[in-house]
Amino acid sequence: MLSRPSVAAVVLGALPFVVSCGGGDAETGSRTTTTVAVAAGEDSCDVERTELEAGAVTFAVTNEGSSTTEVYVYGDDEGEFTRVVAEVENIGPGISRDLETDLAAGSYEIACKPGQTGDGIRTPITVTGDGSAGGSEEAGYDREIELSTDGSTITGLDGGATSGERIEFTLTNEADGVRILELKDPEGAVAGEVEVEPGATGEVVIDLEAAGTWQVIVEGEGLADLVAELAVS
Repeated sequence: MLSRPSVAAVVLGALPFVVSCGGGDAETGSRTTTTVAVAAGEDSCDVERTELEAGAVTFAVTNEGSSTTEVYVYGDDEGEFTRVVAEVENIGPGISRDLETDLAAGSYEIACKPGQTGDGIRTPITVTGDGSAGGSEEAGYDREIELSTDGSTITGLDGGATSGERIEFTLTNEADGVRILELKDPEGAVAGEVEVEPGATGEVVIDLEAAGTWQVIVEGEGLADLVAELAVS
């Protein structure tokens, strides 16, 4: 009489063979993603690897500082690293978050911004090869305008802009209720808006396609709108 195979043996035999391996690269289908650790401190921005292959890259950010931080990938724009390719914000002390991007060959800077202000602590990286950078241009923007409101005024809107710029407008809400940041083009059409809870920061990316006077509006339920003007040439 033949012996009966165990259930466990049958189940294991039906499973595909899987090999687990360590390292900084993970393959999904035919696409490989490189993972790079970033340690963001109060006065440091340590990037595990500064020479990378073009393609999908995940920066695994850990905030080792004592204040909330954010991390940006900046691309070269006529010799200045001001073009935002990707970002991750609101990383509290001791918290880890992933910053996912797709990088073409070229030079970049990783910026850690303790306190989420200023130009950040910069670490240059170099990307080589012919990997695709699908979506990175669309997801990025040229620069950021940081606004804040205490419920009675809008601050941070200094200077103008140029038509064709892609700008991320952020609003830090220091008022005691929910506020909505709204952008209107010169024709009065709403180009974008974001709702921001008290004590939080919200952002909206706007393509400034038309020259003229744009309106930056902060709204609150039952309150008069706060309105500032942005001249786009």
